[in-house]
Amino acid sequence: MSNTNASVERAAPVAQPQVRRAAADSKPAGRLIMNLGTSIVIKGDLIASEDLTIYGKMEGSVTLEGGHTLTIGRHAHIRAAIDAKAVVIQGTVTGNVTAREKVEIQTTGSVAGDVSSPRLAIADGASIKGKVHVQQS
Repeated sequence: MSNTNASVERAAPVAQPQVRRAAADSKPAGRLIMNLGTSIVIKGDLIASEDLTIYGKMEGSVTLEGGHTLTIGRHAHIRAAIDAKAVVIQGTVTGNVTAREKVEIQTTGSVAGDVSSPRLAIADGASIKGKVHVQQS
């Protein structure tokens, strides 16, 4: 797989161009953020131990180990089972979503599948079609 549209940014302050710095600045120093671009198509299982943003298409499963956040970008189309500490959905997800801390479905986001998390936030305009299980902590 080529890294042409994938980028890794360090959230630590480093002399770099101001490309996507707003997202990086909100993360604690030293955390990696992996972005998978719009032309990326992944089929299979994706397992990571870092914050991850997917802008392209994914089929299979996504698992983020440890205390990491998965962000589904605005134009992403994901057909996968998702498991992470926190999940932010701006695009389209078809499949079950499990978060150990929080699921946030933003205005442009949609989920067709079951959602399981201790906390769930659904913005006005977002959609969800499936069962919702809010676990007691």
